[in-house]
Amino acid sequence: MLLDTILRGTYDILLAQSATEAIDVVREQVPDLILLDVMMPGMSGFDLCRQLKADERYRDIPVIFITAMSDGDSELNGLQLGAVDYIAKPFFISHVRQRIKIHLELKHRNELLQEQRAVLEARTLELENALMRIKRLEGLIPICMYCKKIRNTGEIWQNLEEYLIEHSDASFTHGMCPDCLEKHMNGLHAMFEGKSSIGCKQC
Repeated sequence: MLLDTILRGTYDILLAQSATEAIDVVREQVPDLILLDVMMPGMSGFDLCRQLKADERYRDIPVIFITAMSDGDSELNGLQLGAVDYIAKPFFISHVRQRIKIHLELKHRNELLQEQRAVLEARTLELENALMRIKRLEGLIPICMYCKKIRNTGEIWQNLEEYLIEHSDASFTHGMCPDCLEKHMNGLHAMFEGKSSIGCKQC
């Protein structure tokens, strides 16, 4: 109740009276930091910390033990279980405030670094893929000066379209340039000129 009173004006506080209730609170609204006693009804704070750190959804939540168990073995046990700090009662309010502030700042910085690392990895992957696409069509490419077929690395001659599809991310749509249109359509027109038309009896 004392901690709730001194911290509520600065932070949003979620209270739990036991480890079981604490698990329910954490599942409903994942907190930024947990202040945890050791001696509680039912499950101890040590057992609760062990359970939280074993769950990937909650393992990164900083845990600070605040307890009357001030012996060195208990403090060591708490830190080995994954707690970021261990404060023995009676405590100084100013010390608790400062430690909470420090650990929250560290958590937020780590989250920012993780986000920046994820963005950097994604951009690096995009750059590597772009470089790979560029390198795949780099260097001298043997091409026939008449039919425009390309000799691939297996010494097989391929048409230009097949080669580009295999060595790039390009896709093709087929059309006809004005020169070919004039050449081929005029040729087809000439083929049918002078020939008798054929129709069905109904027409």
